[in-house]
Amino acid sequence: MIFTETPLAGAFVIDLEKIEDDRGFFARAWATDEFEAHGIDATVAQTNMSRTLKAGTFRGFHWQDPPYGEAKTVRCISGAVHNVIIDMRPDSPTHRQWFGVDLTADNLRMLFIPEQFANGFLIMEDDTTLLYNVSRPYGPGNEHGIRWDDPTIGVQWPRAVEHVSDKDRAWPHL
Repeated sequence: MIFTETPLAGAFVIDLEKIEDDRGFFARAWATDEFEAHGIDATVAQTNMSRTLKAGTFRGFHWQDPPYGEAKTVRCISGAVHNVIIDMRPDSPTHRQWFGVDLTADNLRMLFIPEQFANGFLIMEDDTTLLYNVSRPYGPGNEHGIRWDDPTIGVQWPRAVEHVSDKDRAWPHL
């Protein structure tokens, strides 16, 4: 596994280290010791999937504060997304800064998202499925969110946001 730290400290893009031959490839998709070597607690309390049918759909920006904070790894297993994270840690030097990366079924790239980071993604292809591991169970009533179009954050989306749930549309601007 190849860990590349993002400009937001503690968040990583993780690529597969493929062993390839004429049959295809083999790679480790999860290795607890490699996560721990990068200072990441590799605890997985649950694994979630999301499937989105229409390109242009946005999901997010959500996060939970401690003690309900969730660290996540996100990987696209069919289709493609543009995944954006925002550092919401109040004492962080990158507070309210964002980072985006394309996660696709072709690149099989994974994104590690620390606790107190807002996470959201824009679906780039119809019928896209994400698989993500979460460090602790969802804490009902402890979720926060902000709108995908918050001018304070200023995310530059690679395509138009066309579909947003009522819940995600109702999140406030900062």
